[in-house]
Amino acid sequence: MHGILASPLATLARSDYEANPDILFTFVEDFQDLLEIYIGLPLNLQGCSTSSTEDAVEFAQSLSATTNVPIRLVDERMTTAISNQQIRELGKSQKEARSTIDQMAAVAILEYAFQIERNSTKFPGLSLEEWRSQND
Repeated sequence: MHGILASPLATLARSDYEANPDILFTFVEDFQDLLEIYIGLPLNLQGCSTSSTEDAVEFAQSLSATTNVPIRLVDERMTTAISNQQIRELGKSQKEARSTIDQMAAVAILEYAFQIERNSTKFPGLSLEEWRSQND
């Protein structure tokens, strides 16, 4: 069994990306040993797409144009709720931890992806091609 630890390396704020879309190339280039990139896929509780889903897919498509690293979209339902629960368990308020909630949710997405890889022969989530074929 591999001793893999999910931890945040960096945070790319949406406002930074919107102000300078080329930042994606620089961001990915900073991490040259990437094997895969996982992007959270925000679905509603019934598993259906929302406007946030479309935003995430558009972001993934933009990122795929800047790198040859495979990108997978991973269901992120409940990751923010899990992160909020962890914050409460640490005795902090959501307001105090607002800046780390997204990083904690990203770690939860990555841990979920690792768990799928460990417990099955499937890749976690969907590639952009799989997403397009299922949602066109």
